[in-house]
Amino acid sequence: MYPVYVRGEAWLALHKGAEASHEFEKIIGHPGVVVSDPVGALAQLELGRAFAMAGEKAKADTSYKTFLEVWKNADPDRPQVRQARAERLGLSHANP
Repeated sequence: MYPVYVRGEAWLALHKGAEASHEFEKIIGHPGVVVSDPVGALAQLELGRAFAMAGEKAKADTSYKTFLEVWKNADPDRPQVRQARAERLGLSHANP
């Protein structure tokens, strides 16, 4: 699943949220393959970013929420957790 993850990251770097979301959804759609792989958990965070970039706030919020639920016992100072919380909060403060 690493090539799929890297493709998703590349689409995000190109500001192509819709294309990126398709890649990250491929990973999330195969939970048995990435069950204990960090790519599986991080794909949920990146999916939130892709949806936010594509202007799909409700889907982005759901992805961020899912990511934060999975990582609820993680160190709250972990960069991924802090960024996800800030980005999710930013969704609610962004213009409609």
